[in-house]
Amino acid sequence: MSRTGVSITYLVRPHRREQLARPQALYSYDDGSLTTYSGYDLLTDPSELAGTSFDFIVVTLDGAALRAEAGERLVDEIGRAARNASTRVVLFSVGIGLRDWFLERSSLPPTRVTGGGTGLHVHEAQRLPLSPRSDVDASLLASADYAYRRRPLPHDFIVTDSAPEVARDFAALWEGNPVSKCAVTPTAAYELGLAPLFATFMACELLNWPSAADVDPADGTWQLGVEARREILELSMYGSAGCAAREQVTAEGVLECFRRWEQEMLPLDLPAFNRYHHGGKMNSQDRLLIQDVLRCAEDEGVEMPALRSLVTRVQDETTPQA
Repeated sequence: MSRTGVSITYLVRPHRREQLARPQALYSYDDGSLTTYSGYDLLTDPSELAGTSFDFIVVTLDGAALRAEAGERLVDEIGRAARNASTRVVLFSVGIGLRDWFLERSSLPPTRVTGGGTGLHVHEAQRLPLSPRSDVDASLLASADYAYRRRPLPHDFIVTDSAPEVARDFAALWEGNPVSKCAVTPTAAYELGLAPLFATFMACELLNWPSAADVDPADGTWQLGVEARREILELSMYGSAGCAAREQVTAEGVLECFRRWEQEMLPLDLPAFNRYHHGGKMNSQDRLLIQDVLRCAEDEGVEMPALRSLVTRVQDETTPQA
């Protein structure tokens, strides 16, 4: 039973069962505490979804994994399990047109599938090397399975209004929770910030994931990432809001956003987290999203020289030499 007062079941890969079958130790960067999370159920095969009666299925696979063979099988099984039930789906995976792809693959109606995401920054505690900090209890962190940091926002989760009733009902699960909340946001506003952010991550990768305090806004690579961000906002999917946002994008402004983000996340080392998360764990998703952006640009006849240059540089600098 979770703090929201609802029963939770996780569908995990078979090799994760041994670890997750025991209570999980969670370290909070927010207050330096270590808590135990337990009381959930586990499934290890998507076919086990058949005959279940979940109110919600939350899909958290990254966008690349979801469209790989195992992910496609998962979507097929979700479709079979939910098609003739009242189960709703919240899609936390990230990608261009991913909800439309999911609807087509699962054959679920649009009224039962909404998008969403989380502002929680979570990492496997023993897989992220961090510099020692006096405000982090190293002994507690060393004994944790996962560590997390909340952004200083009134909510930890966001659902979009792409399926309004699903979003409303999912957000309602958090209404009585004193710790965590879920907000409903317009789909267009949520998506406006996604793809442009990944262009900046590519620039950060080329700069070896520096702290924002160490970045010169006049640096050529940073400028390239900012210009790629502006190019993405030209796409028709962003409409007039994208055009307006594009005019506000500057190298200094984007850098200041990253500086504030780093300060908000302390004592979590945000550049190290982004290296772990976007430079490694979610890298395939990020690359696929950018390729989808470029395909959209080709279809619309939009030139994206800065983004293409970023992609080429990243490929050249990360591809092993023969």
